[in-house]
This record gives sequence, structure tokens and C-alpha cells, in this order.
Amino acid sequence: MTPLKEGDKAPFFKGLNQNGQEISLDDFKGRNLILYFYPKDNTSGCTAEACNLNENYDTLTEKGYEVVGVSPDSSASHQKFIAKYNLAFNLIADTEKTILEAYGVWAEKSMYGRKYMGVLRTTFVINGEGTITRVITKVNTKAAAEQLLSAMSE
Repeated sequence: MTPLKEGDKAPFFKGLNQNGQEISLDDFKGRNLILYFYPKDNTSGCTAEACNLNENYDTLTEKGYEVVGVSPDSSASHQKFIAKYNLAFNLIADTEKTILEAYGVWAEKSMYGRKYMGVLRTTFVINGEGTITRVITKVNTKAAAEQLLSAMSE
């Protein structure tokens, strides 16, 4: 699959959040969305990224952006992750990996010479018309919000 890039139409998605409620791209028509993909709840990098976005959530929403995270974890795992870190935004449980695949972030990775399928940590900024305006593939997990705000002001 060709990687998604700025200017592409964002693939339609729908999935269940931590509470089993359906969330889809259509819910964000007319609003800007930060859709971020991460490998796993409660791991160091993913926790740093989620907490950084959460600490800057008010700034992001004041600038007109909503935040939604997506990982292959279950809704139950997301509920615990949100409760543990008091996250203010939704997390989609993409256990079937349909959203991950649609956005091209479920791919072969390699660690210590071993190849496996996993999530490529990536953030997409999608405008109210459903067009991708930013793609961040080298996410700074400790400063994800600052990285986004800097990219959006360019």
C-alpha cells in the first residue's frame, strides 16, 4: 500500500472507543482531528505520548483540534489506560486492525533481527473536509503535542 501523504483524502474509519461507543471519521466533519496511532497501552513510549497529548489537550482543543488515539488493544485495556492516566480523549480499540491497515500503519517491523507485524507510530492531522493536512512519522513521544503545534504553524 502506498503511504498516505498530505493532501490525500483520509480513509473512512469507524471503531469502538474505550466505552464500546462507535466513533467514525464522519463524527469530525467540520472539525480538525489529530488521529494518532500507537503500538500498545501502558508501554513507556505510548504512555509518554498519551500523557503529553493529555497535558496539552486544552491547548489543542482551543486551537480547534480533537484528539483520538488508535491501537490494537481492547476496549478494556483502553479503559484501564485512560483511568490510570486520566486521559481526556477517546481511544479506539482496533483489535481487527482494519483502521491500522487503512492508514498504512500496520506493517512489518524488525527488532534485534526478528521481523514481526506491528504498529508504525504515526500521527495524522485531518481537516474538517476529511483531507490529511499533516503526517508525522517520526513522533517525539515526550513532546508529541509540541511537535504537532509546531508542524501546524508552519
